[in-house]
Amino acid sequence: MNIFKLNLATKIWITVATTVIVSLVFAYLLSQYFYEKLYVAHVKENLLTQAELLASDYKGGPLSEEFKEKTEWYNTKNSAEIFVVNNPRELSACLPFDIDYKTLISEEERQNLLNGKAIEKQGYEERFDRTILAVIYPLLDGDRLEGIIYLYLPLASIAELMNDFTTFWLISAFLFIIVFLFIGTHWINRLIKPLKEMKNAAYLVSKGDFNTRVETQGNDEIGSLAIAFNQMSEAIQREDERKREFLADISHELRTPLSYIKGYTQALIDGIVKTPEDERKYLNLVAKETLHLQQLVQDLLDLSKLESKQFEMEAQPIALAQFIEELLEKYQVKLLEKRIQLKVELDPEPIIYGDELRLEQVLQNVIENSIRYTSENGTITVCLTGMKNQCQIMIEDTGIGIAKEHLSKLTERFYRVNKARSRNDGGSGLGLSIVKKLMDMHRGNIHIESIVNKGTKVFLQFPTINEE
Repeated sequence: MNIFKLNLATKIWITVATTVIVSLVFAYLLSQYFYEKLYVAHVKENLLTQAELLASDYKGGPLSEEFKEKTEWYNTKNSAEIFVVNNPRELSACLPFDIDYKTLISEEERQNLLNGKAIEKQGYEERFDRTILAVIYPLLDGDRLEGIIYLYLPLASIAELMNDFTTFWLISAFLFIIVFLFIGTHWINRLIKPLKEMKNAAYLVSKGDFNTRVETQGNDEIGSLAIAFNQMSEAIQREDERKREFLADISHELRTPLSYIKGYTQALIDGIVKTPEDERKYLNLVAKETLHLQQLVQDLLDLSKLESKQFEMEAQPIALAQFIEELLEKYQVKLLEKRIQLKVELDPEPIIYGDELRLEQVLQNVIENSIRYTSENGTITVCLTGMKNQCQIMIEDTGIGIAKEHLSKLTERFYRVNKARSRNDGGSGLGLSIVKKLMDMHRGNIHIESIVNKGTKVFLQFPTINEE
């Protein structure tokens, strides 16, 4: 059986069952060991106590018949075998069979008895032909050993107790396993249930059903996993909706210039255009829509790279004032054509760490928007201000302005305040989306303020290089 091919519930069952069985066996062996140890120690202590009580009646001198009779009477009332002899060498006389005292008491043990020490013995006794637990207690009169009290208990009785213990243990273990199976089945099924639900939900999500959610129960790891799954499902759903909207927007944006190009081209092919002037006009319109299409495709490629984290910056220190001055020179002709006045106020101190090409793309998008929507004889102001650990570029125009409800959506893909006007002016609706992504890559922020018919202010904030 390959355990890696089993389902999670079976693996948990195998793990828990193995743990329970090993624990039961270990507990049984350990309890049996300690039970026997404690019981044997208790029996020894009990035998020694009985011997001391009997010995307390001995007052010295030769052992009296009264003492022996009393001991014999006590023996009849006790589970242990008890007898007393005047001399250990006469021990065999007290037994119903011949026995060599040396097999019971060695010379060394005799010396211990003379020193007043009780002797404990445990093991197989050949002359008794049984395993015993014995206590030998001396009866001393000064330095003379007048006799001994010999108490022993066959260890077979202890084994019988252990058998009873084993039987009780097996019955208890069996009942425990029955209860465990009942409770464990319910518990494991309850534990596995949310995982099964997540498995089914994940299958539905993989098939495109992004509305799938799982019920969250508890605050444990499984509950946290369920919450994370729901969050993932919601994120996938949002991304899927964004993808659908994005594809719809792309289709819409591409359809318009393509339809113009097709219509004008077909008119030229069908010979509808009669004069060279009209032909040139149609060709100019085709060129304009082609340029618009080219710009749209390039913006889409840039945005795709930015969102897929494939856009790598070649960052280096940039002196912003000089960089802005050189960039603004490119727009002198456009500004003159529309008779727009340009005001420039640049702080020469700010230095940022950025990519020149991408920074130029940011500023071009903002400045070209300002030029596009500022009427003739208007004004555009570019101001660079240095602050603590950061700097700010403000680009202000006196153009048509933007209504307040549109400001928060300007950096969304394909969002236009006036779609028809922006398309005619050549805008793709992606410029500010690209600007937002590039600002994020530069660890900067973009903020837009505007009043209709008064103008727009765009604030670009960057962290500066700290000079020591």
